[in-house]
Amino acid sequence: MVPPPPFTEGIFPCSECHKEMRPNPTRRELKDEHADIQLKNHAEKERWCLDCHDMKNRDKLRLVSGEQIDFTESYRLCGQCHGDKYRDWRSGIHGKRTGQWNGKKQYLLCAHCHNPHNPRFKELQPMPPPMRPENIR
Repeated sequence: MVPPPPFTEGIFPCSECHKEMRPNPTRRELKDEHADIQLKNHAEKERWCLDCHDMKNRDKLRLVSGEQIDFTESYRLCGQCHGDKYRDWRSGIHGKRTGQWNGKKQYLLCAHCHNPHNPRFKELQPMPPPMRPENIR
């Protein structure tokens, strides 16, 4: 079982806003809506919204083959370019799983840990070492 992706509240289904809009496939800077989305660290010079989001059905993602998929199958979209991570995710090496070995399981999507528009993790500042017991008063 895969939980739904972590959408920003009020943003899905996309068709709520896009149903009356004529699709504009031209790559451009977004100024009115989605202006907070920045494609970074993800081949931003070659990527555009409609590489992943289906132009005709905005509530679906689109694979390179043209197949439309639900957002709950976004791992297939990511796996097109990141085949090694997809293989590792499928075998349980990459990503997070919860549940019991012989019971119900839950597999988190790539988007639960990575921002799909800026997937690289931000740098973390190192924490100071723990206090040694002899120095605790």
